[in-house]
Amino acid sequence: FTSTVRKVLVRLRGSYSLVFMCKFEPDKIICSKKDNPLIVGLGQGENYIASDIPAILSYTRKTYIMNDGEIAIVMKDNVWVTDLEGKPISKKVFEVNWDAEAAEKGGFEHFMLKEIYEQPKAIKDTMSCRITKDGKHVHFEELNWTPEDVKSIGKILITACGTAYHAGLLAKYFIEKLARIPVEVDIASEYRYRDPLTDSKTLCIVISQSGETIDTLAALKEAKRRGARSLAVTNVVGSSISREADQVAYTWAGPEIAVASTKAYTTQLVTLLLLSLYMGRLNGNLPVDREEKILADLTKLPDQCQAIFDQVDFIKGLCSAFKDKEDVFFIGRSMDYGLAMEGALKLKEISYIHAESYAGGELKHGTLSLIEAGVPVIALATQLEVEEKMISNIKEVKARDAYVVGVVQDGDTEVGKTVDDLIKVPASDDFVVPILAIIPLQLLAYYIAVSRGNDVDKPRNLAKSVTVE
Repeated sequence: FTSTVRKVLVRLRGSYSLVFMCKFEPDKIICSKKDNPLIVGLGQGENYIASDIPAILSYTRKTYIMNDGEIAIVMKDNVWVTDLEGKPISKKVFEVNWDAEAAEKGGFEHFMLKEIYEQPKAIKDTMSCRITKDGKHVHFEELNWTPEDVKSIGKILITACGTAYHAGLLAKYFIEKLARIPVEVDIASEYRYRDPLTDSKTLCIVISQSGETIDTLAALKEAKRRGARSLAVTNVVGSSISREADQVAYTWAGPEIAVASTKAYTTQLVTLLLLSLYMGRLNGNLPVDREEKILADLTKLPDQCQAIFDQVDFIKGLCSAFKDKEDVFFIGRSMDYGLAMEGALKLKEISYIHAESYAGGELKHGTLSLIEAGVPVIALATQLEVEEKMISNIKEVKARDAYVVGVVQDGDTEVGKTVDDLIKVPASDDFVVPILAIIPLQLLAYYIAVSRGNDVDKPRNLAKSVTVE
């Protein structure tokens, strides 16, 4: 059985995680991988094979993280790891330090709702080790960059997929405005196929919740092949991307079980904003008082989340205007545009309602033809410098009798005059408020999906870790 598996593996091409079973040796399972994720969980009188740590978290904390070309022979009492030639490999046990309760619903109806409510703690955990005790500066001990390290960066490439890509779009605003370094953001599955202008002066930042996203891993390898320095922003210690990147900034969100990402996204934003402040101070482009102001507002985030949770009954009440609709539009400008993209993704992936996001100014370039009486439009207007323009865009859709829900900072007195309903988030710095403003959109998507009777945690056709191109 084992020698046959080795003969098969040397003839295979492509990416895979494979598990082999044989009816003549039913007490043995053999597994191997190339590019795709694979772990072996080590129990007592039982062992496990999985593609991701959360799958086995309820059973064991001890794992072997498999590398390409390794073969694990798994029995209930023993695990042997060899190379393709059958030579033994000594594997180090990786012990997962996540709280076991994270793999349980804890009284919530769904993991997604639990994880939305875990965001204050996740945000605090992600920040706490990276802000100095006086609250005035950011320090990434795991990076330990010098001013020369940052000044040597010619440009930054951010590459990611899905929700992580949307985090990257906001990071472009963070970095360019605070650190004054040019940033391009690429969908990871497209990056390799456009002959990108990436070189040794490029810092490649890859973002992935699981650290196993196959498109993002491939983009990371291509950027490194072209000479780029690399930094991974991920939630999973020991993941493929964390091992491939030169350096890692972990988001301490804890395990995220629901397919639709919530707390992983907000902690990505927190990490990327802190990184932007860190780079801006090191290269001298960020005034000290500006850093202190943003950090002061950032540290208020965990408490401010509660003000949004206090509106949950109002958000539930909005669902009746959405649950039977076929189309929903999200609009926003500046950082609110990236936020609109994430809000639309949350709605479509769990409610199965067609949702599209547009930069506010793009409506009149074609999309306005789709706006008719009763069509729901969610208008994000948290960015004060473009509020006047957003109000103009809201008036355009209201003139076509759209039903408009506005999202604004608390204390705003203008947007409410032009919309049908208004969601308010606590007032904060323009760089911080997008982290707050996504939470009501997560809650709205969740309750709309529940009202339609959908399986919120496991939406159809989707997987938590995307391991195929």
